[in-house]
Formats: sequence, C-alpha cells, structure tokens
Amino acid sequence: MVIPVHDVNPARRTPWVTYALLAANVVVFVVLTPGVVGSLTGGSSLAELCRLEAFLDRYAVVPRELIHHRLPGLVPTGATGVGPQGPGCVVGPPGYEKSPELSVLTAMFLHGGWLHLLGNMLFLWIFGNNVEDRMGHVRFLLFYLVCGYAASYGFALLDAGSGEPLIGASGAVAGVLGAYLVLYPRARVWVLVPFLIFLPLRLPAWIVLGLWFVLQAFYSAGQGVSEAGTVAYAAHVAGFAVGMLLAWPLKAGTPPPPEPRGVLLGRRAR
Repeated sequence: MVIPVHDVNPARRTPWVTYALLAANVVVFVVLTPGVVGSLTGGSSLAELCRLEAFLDRYAVVPRELIHHRLPGLVPTGATGVGPQGPGCVVGPPGYEKSPELSVLTAMFLHGGWLHLLGNMLFLWIFGNNVEDRMGHVRFLLFYLVCGYAASYGFALLDAGSGEPLIGASGAVAGVLGAYLVLYPRARVWVLVPFLIFLPLRLPAWIVLGLWFVLQAFYSAGQGVSEAGTVAYAAHVAGFAVGMLLAWPLKAGTPPPPEPRGVLLGRRAR
C-alpha cells in the first residue's frame, strides 16, 4: 500500500474543523485513554490493561449492543483480581448508563494504538482540508459525523452478534477519502511506495484512493471483524461509499485542482 504524504491541491480557506478533529483525536488518545504511557514504554501493566478494557467497553461501539439494543449484565470494572486461573480483570454489573447510539460518536475519537491514531490522522490531514474547503465548515463537520455513523452501522449490520469493541476514526476518514475522490480525482498526491526503499512518486488521486478502496473491499470479504489484531475493513468500505454519495452533488461546481509542474512518473508534467 502506498503512503500519502502531501497533495498538490491548496485550499482557499483555513480548515478549522479538520484541525479541531485532529486535535480532539490526539487529546482523547493521549490524555483520556488509559495505558498510553505503558504503550510508549512497551510495559503496560495488568492494571492498565484492565482499565483500558473497561474504558473501551463503556465508550466503544459494540455491534450487538447497537443492533439489538441489549446491554450486557456483566462488564469489566477496571479493577484487577485473582481467580481460579490466576490474575485477571474483574467483571461486574455496569455502574453506568450506556447509549449504544451515542457510543458511535465517542468511538470515533478512540484509537487502539499510536499507529492506528497516526494513520487515521495522516489521511485526515492530507485530504480533509480540501473537502472542508468545498463543503464549508459546518457541512463538513456534519458530513464527517454522518460518514462515521454510516460506517459503524454498516459494520454492525454485517456482524450483529459481535461483542468486540469497534473504535477509531477510520470510517469517518474513509468518507473524507470517498468525497475527495469524487471532487478531486485528478489532483496529484505525493506518495511513498515501499519498493526496497521508500520511492517517492506523484500520482493522481484516483489511483491512490481508488487503490485504497479496492484493497479495503478485498480485505473486507474475509476480515470484516474488529477483534484484536484485525481491522474493520467493512466499516471503511461503508464510510467511503457514503462519502462518495454525499459529495456527488457538489462535483459539478468544484473547481479543478491546479496543474502540477515538474516531473511526474518520469515525464515532465505540463
């Protein structure tokens, strides 16, 4: 998979909403998510892992809760204890009220690790400013949230019995990518291609984002679950598709990106 680093498509207005979303995701991960310090040092304790499990169970999307609207009778409490099989996380009746519908919103700002966070924020940083510029600040924020909800519900409908938490901004960011593909398919994107070394190339957005979508769709056929160590590819597909549909009415009035100058794939671009 190519790694985008910059697009040749300057925005006319300051993307305040994109900046706010980036800041909110980073703050929630660094300040509010338990176990971040341990993840940096590689030495997360059992107590940190139990607090993280309880935190995610409360604020993440759980497909069977979202679809069937039934909350579990026992949930992780965040405490540790010793059972017949040794130390572990204590479970008990939930001491809070959880709205499955509201958990879709909170889950958009949760991430499972630094790579998860930085990957999502990289794509939002590169492609979000132009989509926000075209839609306007308020419409872009609503668009982002709608895509995030569509991604979570789309995933939950395909795996309605799952009790695994679903977290991340990936679904909403996928919607941004789908909108960018519709609005600026010919914009040039600088990418790094892993080929022995990271080879820099400038490619049209339709190749970069089209390839990304094809890979997500391919992987979702066999890995549409969000268990530990896997990715909710089906949520990416749903978010991307909804983003394309919502952006389509704006396509006709979208000004084309500036023509790039310099070398493009070994030829001089005009």
